[in-house]
Amino acid sequence: MKKQITLFLCVCFSISLYSQKQNVTLDEIWGQFKFYPKGIKELRSTSDGERYTSLSMTTKGQAVIAYSYATGKPVDTLVTGEQLEKAGNDIMIVDYELGVGEKNILITTAIEQIYRHSSVARGYVWNREKKTITPLMGEDKVMYATLSPDGNSAAFIFKGNLYVRNLVDGKLTQITTDGSENIFNGVSDWVYEEEFVVTQAYCWSPDSKSVAYYRFDDSKVPVYSMSEYQDSLYPIINKFKYPKAGTPNPTVAIKIYNIPNATTTNVIPPGSFEYVPRIKWTLASSLLSVQFMNRHQDSLEFVLADASTGKTTPVFTETSKTYIDINDALTFINKNKEFIWMSDDDGYTHLYHYTINGKFINQITKGKWDVTSFKGIDEKKQTLYFQSSETSPIDRDLYCINLKGKNKTKLSTQTGFNDASFSLNYHYYINTFSDVETPDYITLHSSDGKLLRVLEDNKELKESMAQYSLGKKKFFSFTTSQGTNLNGWMLTPPDFDTNKKYPVFMCVYGGPGINTVNNSWDALNGMWYQMLAEKGYIVASVDNRGTGARGSEFQKCTYLHLGKLETEDQIEGAKYFQSKVYADKTRVGIWGWSYGGYMAANCITKGADYFKAAISVAPVTDWRFYDSIYTERYMRTPDENPDGYKEGSPVNYADKVKGHYMLVHGTGDDNVHFQNSIAFIKALEKADKPFSLMIYPDKNHGIHGGNTRIYLFTQLTDFISNNL
Repeated sequence: MKKQITLFLCVCFSISLYSQKQNVTLDEIWGQFKFYPKGIKELRSTSDGERYTSLSMTTKGQAVIAYSYATGKPVDTLVTGEQLEKAGNDIMIVDYELGVGEKNILITTAIEQIYRHSSVARGYVWNREKKTITPLMGEDKVMYATLSPDGNSAAFIFKGNLYVRNLVDGKLTQITTDGSENIFNGVSDWVYEEEFVVTQAYCWSPDSKSVAYYRFDDSKVPVYSMSEYQDSLYPIINKFKYPKAGTPNPTVAIKIYNIPNATTTNVIPPGSFEYVPRIKWTLASSLLSVQFMNRHQDSLEFVLADASTGKTTPVFTETSKTYIDINDALTFINKNKEFIWMSDDDGYTHLYHYTINGKFINQITKGKWDVTSFKGIDEKKQTLYFQSSETSPIDRDLYCINLKGKNKTKLSTQTGFNDASFSLNYHYYINTFSDVETPDYITLHSSDGKLLRVLEDNKELKESMAQYSLGKKKFFSFTTSQGTNLNGWMLTPPDFDTNKKYPVFMCVYGGPGINTVNNSWDALNGMWYQMLAEKGYIVASVDNRGTGARGSEFQKCTYLHLGKLETEDQIEGAKYFQSKVYADKTRVGIWGWSYGGYMAANCITKGADYFKAAISVAPVTDWRFYDSIYTERYMRTPDENPDGYKEGSPVNYADKVKGHYMLVHGTGDDNVHFQNSIAFIKALEKADKPFSLMIYPDKNHGIHGGNTRIYLFTQLTDFISNNL
């Protein structure tokens, strides 16, 4: 009897504990950001590589504090808000750059966003020795201010022109004068910023005497207009240059300005070209490396430009049967005699070793896996550091290898996502690890991988998570009817019972090279999925063909036919769940944002027999409406590939919609224009297909700000509850 009573009490206690568990709320996710992990704010390595700095909040306000890599103890305070106030400027430090020897510190404040990557801000330089602060352009906001390698000058962009301020004598030099609504010097236009991630379109020479910069001429680029519905009586018309697929691109020139001589040299292209995705100084101030590409982006010419004459010397040409992905791995080494290059030439992305004149030395990394990020090289040890998907496409690990491609060593020890930030001398690195159940775990290591200390364990967040009734996220793989093996994850309700039937809600991105099936912490959408799991949904995701970390054949097989194979694979994902005894095969839904919104639109049209409901947020609906660089990389131009564009547009299949569909877009979306949703709305109306519509006035591609995200996800949740 006592045993029975004890057992009864234990069961009751367990039920009581379970019932006391909290439920995830949208306010906690998007209002309080309660599940977002702590990190190290604005981490930088000092120039000697022995210390790292972070932006901290102290009892006396903001401060940039330096810590010893070796001991972890604070060893110096580089600047404080109190010092800035005493010097006459009470400013909030948002970002900063350390000059050589930390003599000067470039401070950025009052940042105002323009597009996804670009912004304007006030810039100031703090001189630690003199305890003085110098504004770069008075109270005017500038773009992309950087210190010269010697720390004695700062360059920046103001109204489309490039300037340099000498921090020793205060002299301000205006390098260009033709900046206008069509001409951009040292700063990219919209399409280069978005697709090549070229924002600061200039770079200092190693000796600090020259600045190489882009000059963009957007005169022939068509204008896109958006109405801004502010509080004024009439909407404001916002216009900007945006080249859509098949339309004229910006004309680009590369120039080199020599500061002491006040002369400008034009880099002479090796022939006809369309794009210049990268420029970078070699270790010599007399040589600038430039990468030129054709419009199809299947041929890249790598050249060296003489800084005094502009004459170019070819290094090599890389070609592809599909397209070439641009990266930032190029690193010049061994006194400028050699360089490191990253390419998928052998079918997987790997590191290669060349002489400065382009002679192949050796392939450094090899295998049926991708190098996903090159972290740099310790030249003294001739050791390279990189992140890869060797363990699994869902994980990322840190490795080192010598320049000859020998002695590859795995440095990371935990299975999940690992990413590292190295000291400038490569003696130390700070690793950020997470997995689906572990928020960011930040540790400091010596370069051989030895753990020195834990910098942030997010213990409070982990303890907080234990108070919630969370579902279990598991990874799986399956083989499609076409014989392709796909990876996925599924999140089951906390009280999951295989004898019951559950609706399945799939999430997708699916675009070239981008994965959603990752063994990493997801503090935002991931917690919304937990909220849906609490409501009785199985939430799942499948990485279709075209996604990354599985080699070029898997990623690039969608070439010229965006949306075709990806949609087939998402349908296969729906069929996979419909075959499970615990899934309600009549209740499968899908949602996505951007390319994922495009995929959701494809699934509710071409896959209407398999999906009961779909949500598209900010979707592309016709690739003719999207920008030239991205679209043509995968589809070529509309004139060259009319069938691919036609078949890849859900607008042309609106009459196939059977289930419930929700379309969401911001009218201020400068990336995927609201025009895409307008076209789909017209097609749905013409086909007499009912749908739900949410429009967010003046919101950009991210649809955020104020109460917007909570409101948006409330609408999404209600749509799912009512229709799936």
